[in-house]
Amino acid sequence: MSEETGPDSDRGPGFDPVSFLEEAVQMPSHESPDEMRTFVVDLLDDRGADPAVVADGCVVAEKRSPAPDAGPHLVLNTHLDTVTPHVPFERGPARDGERGAPTGAGDDPDEVIRGRGACDAKGPLAALLNGFLAADPDRGRLTLALTPDEEELSLGAAALTGRLPGTDDRLDGDLYLVGEPTGLDACTAAKGRFQATVELSGTAAHAAEFAGANAVAAAEDALAAIRTFDDGADAHPQLGPPKLTPTVIEGGAATNQVPADCAITVDRRSVPPETAEGFRSSLADAVRESLSGGAGGTGDGGDGGDHSRVDTAVTLTDRESPFLEAFATGPDHELVRAVAAAAREAGDAVGLPGERGGDARPFGAATEASYFAPAPTVVFGPGDLADESGAVAHAEREYVRVREVEAAAAAVERTVASLLGVE
Repeated sequence: MSEETGPDSDRGPGFDPVSFLEEAVQMPSHESPDEMRTFVVDLLDDRGADPAVVADGCVVAEKRSPAPDAGPHLVLNTHLDTVTPHVPFERGPARDGERGAPTGAGDDPDEVIRGRGACDAKGPLAALLNGFLAADPDRGRLTLALTPDEEELSLGAAALTGRLPGTDDRLDGDLYLVGEPTGLDACTAAKGRFQATVELSGTAAHAAEFAGANAVAAAEDALAAIRTFDDGADAHPQLGPPKLTPTVIEGGAATNQVPADCAITVDRRSVPPETAEGFRSSLADAVRESLSGGAGGTGDGGDGGDHSRVDTAVTLTDRESPFLEAFATGPDHELVRAVAAAAREAGDAVGLPGERGGDARPFGAATEASYFAPAPTVVFGPGDLADESGAVAHAEREYVRVREVEAAAAAVERTVASLLGVE
């Protein structure tokens, strides 16, 4: 091994994703990503990657091949922030209940790294950094794009992709590989998440009189519309059916008064091609029809009032960035095949043959991958949202297996080479 590519080299071959992860997990990122951003920018700068901080705190670096127009523009993306509270770093043998723990006599436990961000998403970040630093594209372009606030409002990603007023798409990628804990599977789709409020407005009156328009009683018909909203809807081939859940209901001001107002908050898990505005408009129509006595509604909840006299409005929850809509990439797409094959090969190389990784499946949570659609997008990385013992990401027991970090890093490197190498 030459000095140029030795362990102390300033170039990609000297990057150790596991050592990086050990340092990164020790940096609290739940209140601010600033320390992590500085750490990553310095690392990229030391290796000649010429990083820039743009669009509300995103870190962007690019590698162009000698033939940038002869191949795709591949974007590697994940986030720098974590959820609260901070969980201290620890490295040691896998314990009971963690993947990699002994399952029989004579088994040796895997090493794991524990702490906030171990799998969400500093482990995936380590893998993407490895792939970016090691890359030497023969064709096309490679961009590393790291966002600062995925766990909150995703304002960085929205600005980076031109989805905020006054911003332009700085990425314009052809293919996106998004780092999240997927157990080394190539995740091709994810449901979106919207939040809305069904507002019912009636007329107050004394509860002893058959007068007024009872907004709380009208909630019976509104809930019927929510319950039947997806009746007859087609299941998405990858994500299955959409889901609509009433989560909070509030109404009434006094125990002896016909209530004038009631509000029902709903959680929507969408599938393509539903948009946030399309959902809002459709739900508003369904609630109005139910209040008038159609679509399973009664128009009268037994309170002696006419629910058609209760006005309704459906509003999306106010937020500064767009909602994360559903996305789906065809399981047979070149990007999916490349990531899945690379994950299987890398898993074999670190001793995870057939046990883990390389499947194509949906992802279980909404992510910033939403903002990159409709471009082909795959979510990939080491670790789990949850294991057989319960929650992992966002939990006090967050951890990732060291072998999976190594496999993910090798898989990203192989993926980049297969997509941007010589055909």
